[in-house]
Amino acid sequence: MNVVIRGEAKPCPLEWLDQFCMRNFTNAAEFDDTLPMADGQVETSFRLTPERFAEGLAAWLTQRGKGEGQPVIRASHAVGVKPKARVH
Repeated sequence: MNVVIRGEAKPCPLEWLDQFCMRNFTNAAEFDDTLPMADGQVETSFRLTPERFAEGLAAWLTQRGKGEGQPVIRASHAVGVKPKARVH
């Protein structure tokens, strides 16, 4: 996941992802199973779409001033989506 701040796109820092995932107070169950992996990378459950995660993260980053006075814009995409194995 990239963030765009003042027109510059860059991977969202791991520190920001970690803070968001650990301190997200949306009370939305869809955010429960998130795991920051590296700069710009987060693992989420299938309950959470990349768009919804990006929307929540961008709003949270903007609210906390990470956009240097400007709204944080997000660009996300799903990578390596694997279907769950079925147990018989």
